[in-house]
Amino acid sequence: MQRRYSLAHFILAGIVVLGLTLLMIVVDTQAQIAFMSKRGGHFNPEIYVMDADGGNQRRLTNNRHDDSSPSWSPDGKRIAFVSNRDGHVIEGISTFEIYVMDNDGSNQQRLTNNLDGDWNPSWSPDGKRIIFSSRRAGHFIGEAGITEEIYVMNADGGNLQRLTNNRNNDLLPVWSPDGKRIAFASDRKGNFENFEIYVMDTDGRNPRNLTNNPDDDWDPSWSPDGERIAFMSERDGNAEIYVMAADGGNPQNLTNNPHGDGSPAWLNSPFSVAPPGKP
Repeated sequence: MQRRYSLAHFILAGIVVLGLTLLMIVVDTQAQIAFMSKRGGHFNPEIYVMDADGGNQRRLTNNRHDDSSPSWSPDGKRIAFVSNRDGHVIEGISTFEIYVMDNDGSNQQRLTNNLDGDWNPSWSPDGKRIIFSSRRAGHFIGEAGITEEIYVMNADGGNLQRLTNNRNNDLLPVWSPDGKRIAFASDRKGNFENFEIYVMDTDGRNPRNLTNNPDDDWDPSWSPDGERIAFMSERDGNAEIYVMAADGGNPQNLTNNPHGDGSPAWLNSPFSVAPPGKP
């Protein structure tokens, strides 16, 4: 049976976890892995880091709200994340803002202030900007409420710019390693269900559709050389991991699991790995 996921499921997929979800993996024993966890009997996820061998686990956030989706800055000195600690609630659901902190958990600062919610932060390769998806006033209101669009801001939260503008949802943006393109998922074909992978220039121009099938394609992730994009697709009846050329050519199925696979992340991606050195 084909699995159908609501938009809210994917927005909050990083929050509804059982146990420990690793988000960033490296092979260097001095590198750091950031992750979120509900360990210790907590009902809300918090952000932790540990050495790549699993040792030296430290909790970085500590509050009664949800902290999730950690994203390392390229120099490994800061971590962007999302939190609903401000208490914004839309239709009974807490909304999230984007925060940044030092890699030891200190100096936590809110970067966005939006009642409708911001998600999915991703650093530019030079560490100067953060791209994210957002629901904001002025967006089209569709069947599932306010649609998501993609925004970019300076790493200090300034100079906010909207990159996409259409009647449907654009979300899950990720920078290419050369900093020239942004891959993302969108249902802009118009049915609010069928998501495809797109790529655009970093100023939001020249959007190009890379996948085209009647089932959902999600979660794009660039290879370190920028030549390929891994993604999740439901085209085989359940969620599986695929890879394709950066121009959308030569899609290949990598997994075959009846229980579903998702959230691919390339090893040594500059967006998910802290460089060697303790925080």
